[in-house]
Amino acid sequence: MKASDYRQEKVLILDFGSQYTMLIARRVRELKVYSEIFSPTLTIRQIKEFAPAAIILSGGPASVLEPESPKAPRQLFDLGIPILGICYGMQLMTHLLNGKVAHSRKREYGPAELIVDDDSDLFAGIMKKQAEQDKSAKLHHDKIKNKAGRGRGVRVWMSHGDRIEIAPEGFESIAHSENSPLAAIRHKDKKIYGVQFHPEVAHTPLGKYILANFLFKISGLRKLFTPESFIESTIQRIRSEVGKKNLVLGLSGGVDSSVAALLIHKAIKKQLTCIFVNNGLLRQGEAELVIKVFKDNFYIPLRYVDASDLFLQRLIGVDDPEEKRKIIGHTFIEVFEKEAKNVPTAQGSFEFAIVSSPRNLPAVEFLGQGTLYPDVIESTSFRGPSSKIKSHHNVGGLPEQMNLKLVEPLRELFKDEVRAVGKELGLPDEIIWRQPFPGPGLAVRIIGDVSKDRLEKLRKADAVVREEIEKAGLGKEVWQYFAVLLPVKSVGVMGDERTYENVIAVRAVKSVDGMTADWADLPSSLLGRISSRIINEVKGINRVVYDISSKPPSTIEWE
Repeated sequence: MKASDYRQEKVLILDFGSQYTMLIARRVRELKVYSEIFSPTLTIRQIKEFAPAAIILSGGPASVLEPESPKAPRQLFDLGIPILGICYGMQLMTHLLNGKVAHSRKREYGPAELIVDDDSDLFAGIMKKQAEQDKSAKLHHDKIKNKAGRGRGVRVWMSHGDRIEIAPEGFESIAHSENSPLAAIRHKDKKIYGVQFHPEVAHTPLGKYILANFLFKISGLRKLFTPESFIESTIQRIRSEVGKKNLVLGLSGGVDSSVAALLIHKAIKKQLTCIFVNNGLLRQGEAELVIKVFKDNFYIPLRYVDASDLFLQRLIGVDDPEEKRKIIGHTFIEVFEKEAKNVPTAQGSFEFAIVSSPRNLPAVEFLGQGTLYPDVIESTSFRGPSSKIKSHHNVGGLPEQMNLKLVEPLRELFKDEVRAVGKELGLPDEIIWRQPFPGPGLAVRIIGDVSKDRLEKLRKADAVVREEIEKAGLGKEVWQYFAVLLPVKSVGVMGDERTYENVIAVRAVKSVDGMTADWADLPSSLLGRISSRIINEVKGINRVVYDISSKPPSTIEWE
């Protein structure tokens, strides 16, 4: 099998609304198996068309005992495909197969000890791994016996209010906990398994090995999903999709658009022209930096368009964040479609050039974007019952009617996967590790209406935040760091005079993929320098606060 055939062995994840569903997909992909998330409303026919090699049923906040709770087709369990139900997924499986689910007398939430009763398949090697983890301290987990004299304890994370009372016909118990007599069940012949705990979360330390047992030992899958296989497959798909037509790509200079540009260029070469639009919402020195990075690392035509006045004019008086994103997304497409008509005709081998006097090329039909999986999930609810968080200019902010067809080669990747692909493509670290920056730019870091004066204040404050964190050597350790201009003023004293000026919030978070994040515990001395510099260097700011909220419940960006 060629590396490009990694999609031949893929895992279908049905999302019942769990906050951990994206983690399931990530863990499966970390094990080098491709996975996709879909709504449980898929029909049996659609599931067959997707042709999964294995299926995972996610957890969820509902109870299967509720009439309106999300369900999956009963025929799912007759397809002969290995299935793993997690928490709600296990309860749903039991409910649909005529077992008994009941409300627990005691809710089980948080760390728990799982007593493994059978370690022949799903829990194969787990006790040895647990013993290795506990080797330095003589913990009791590897010595505990259940009432039958079998089994040993494994640390897991529980989060449920229902439990399995009676397993469906043909199923047997392979693990239990203090509160769940059937904490893991299986139908060995049909390769259908269920676990009451969450193997996908970090609080289940050996969860990765349990998932690996399901994927490899039980389902017989192979490790086909690698950066190399993704690159080869994506290049083939782009060639098939675009054909001999021309494509323009919105370049921001970040890792997403840069990786997308390289992939598309490898696929269609001279048919690609990159367009960098200065929307007036960029960080300090951003336009100059993008052009320099592009010039030093690429050999693809670049057209620079300064449309800052147009964007700012359309944002006057707009303070609703969703409306901002839509205006910016629509304006981006308008600018791209206009510029696409002015892309130069390819002549000879391309080297870097800022296109200044282009010739007409009306045959451009495609728009390339660096849209990522989290953008898609946060902007839409079509893949599952989880609610919409916000729209991204790459996704929800686009107009319904467009003259250009979208090409989004990274649409199913997480940020760390994009970086791995970028590394394989040979991108320099200055691009791979560049700070994530939202498509709508500083517009969504100014709470309230956007103006040149407010943008200038935020640019200067943001530059201070970035300079100081990078100077402290924390640039790679912290996922994202920036300033936010708040729509409030506070009283202060400067030069023995009363002031009533703006407030800046500093945001710094640690994350892997942007789906979840914890606030970064920056040294107080560093925060002190940032605050002092902003107040002294940015006219109109007299107070700085630090955001210590995590995602969830907050988002990384304020809007």
